[in-house]
Amino acid sequence: MAEEAKWYVVHTYSGYENKVADSIVNAVENRQLHHLITDVQVPTETVIEIKDNEEKEKEQKLFPSYVFVKMIITDVSWYIVRNIRGVTGFVGPGSKPVPLTEAEIERFGVEKKEIEIHFAVGDSVEVTGGYLEGFTGVVDAIDKDRKTASVTVSMMGKDVSVELGLEEVRPIE
Repeated sequence: MAEEAKWYVVHTYSGYENKVADSIVNAVENRQLHHLITDVQVPTETVIEIKDNEEKEKEQKLFPSYVFVKMIITDVSWYIVRNIRGVTGFVGPGSKPVPLTEAEIERFGVEKKEIEIHFAVGDSVEVTGGYLEGFTGVVDAIDKDRKTASVTVSMMGKDVSVELGLEEVRPIE
């Protein structure tokens, strides 16, 4: 099957997110549907909770009542997910599931994409975008999480440190 799996959002009863995710994974295993349903996630974050003057780390769901499923929609895969106990439906108009866009996938943190960086701290780079396009500078720091680089450029005889998006700089060969 040439079609590529996309991320869909499944609505669940409150508190059923992990049970639904586990049930989908079990159904995929039991029915050998790895080619149709490739990933299931309940996005969480770790928060610090202070109770009785004590700090405790706690996992908290980012999207209560929702489970993210990476799948190829067919009658079989739709039926399997839709009929899991605790699922109320797919997010989308009527019964038609709508896949997440690339921007939504990135914003929701569902899929972590590894960034390829072809320069390092101390390297000379050229600015390829933004208001400093055409300037050259030296990389001071790289922040992969924020997808930025601190670069020192020379402007009007002064060295100025600026923060640029990783896509706005390229190494000078």
